[in-house]
Amino acid sequence: MTMTALGVMTAILADPENLDHVRSLVTPDVTYVSLNYDNPDLKRVMPWCGTSYGPEAIVQTFVDVGRYWRIDDFQVEAELDDGEKAAIFGRFTYTSMVLSQTVTSPFVVLGRVKDGICHHMQFMEDTFATTASFRSGGHWMIRSNPGGDQIEV
Repeated sequence: MTMTALGVMTAILADPENLDHVRSLVTPDVTYVSLNYDNPDLKRVMPWCGTSYGPEAIVQTFVDVGRYWRIDDFQVEAELDDGEKAAIFGRFTYTSMVLSQTVTSPFVVLGRVKDGICHHMQFMEDTFATTASFRSGGHWMIRSNPGGDQIEV
């Protein structure tokens, strides 16, 4: 029996560092989008960011996340499945390995599945928060509010 889209995505997240496992659930050319489509500055901070292809990209992301942070908590809060797409929403708490800074972020994983095999996976989180767990100094001057003042972060 073919797994549902949600079943495939849940199975991937159950053992995302195991290449044979992930390979059995995705197409050889699966598109994997981690946090953004293409942001060179963010990629310098988190090398797995952006669009990549193949099961190796998914596995390497989760291996690297485990190298950069200690995963303190990972909670699924909601799941949706419409047949060919599934989304898993939740929250995680990570502590950065180098600076021991802890952050909690919402996340969503979107999967596009056909005939029980994932061909597109996208992982989103609060990258402002997770990147800040690596912040060792300095500040940003930000002007986002058209009617407001500049703020320092």
